[in-house]
Amino acid sequence: MMILGLVQWLEPVHGYDVRRELLSWSADKWANVQPGSIYHGLRKLTDEGLLREVATEQVGGRPARTTYETTDKGKAEFQALLRNGWWNLTPGPDPFMAAFSFLPALSREESAAALRNRANQLRAGAQQLEAATKADWADNKPAFVAWMWERSIVMAEAEIAWCERTARRIETMGDAWQPLNEAQSTADPKLKFD
Repeated sequence: MMILGLVQWLEPVHGYDVRRELLSWSADKWANVQPGSIYHGLRKLTDEGLLREVATEQVGGRPARTTYETTDKGKAEFQALLRNGWWNLTPGPDPFMAAFSFLPALSREESAAALRNRANQLRAGAQQLEAATKADWADNKPAFVAWMWERSIVMAEAEIAWCERTARRIETMGDAWQPLNEAQSTADPKLKFD
């Protein structure tokens, strides 16, 4: 969706400009759009008939640049993907949730420390986004890009608070904390949560 949308928005456009724009939005962090996959994505979308190559030009010894635009099929696909993203809640898998489901497999000390470390990492990411919103170059971006960053900051702040609260809960559980062992079954959990 990101590549289709940007090509439609900026068309006709070189792949380099699509890549540069996506990276300026930090889409590699929040949309899982990796810089190296953008050119592959452009070729794949072209093979699927969603984009078309308008021209290929080479200036001097620089690599050839292909210019793209969306096809009618690509515009329809972008609209379908866009509306799906707006109207449907589809959270992706979070490896942390899988790890957290085995909370008792770590010691109480390590679990609390890991949660505080997660909070620190989230805090650093939120601070980076806050700095980006105040940077001069951000003035050249549409306002909604800052709104997306604001959403990420608010979500990070909520998870930071949860991590810190959960770390305190773990530390104060006392004798209720019993590490997971081979004899323990999920039908007879030893942890009690408040």
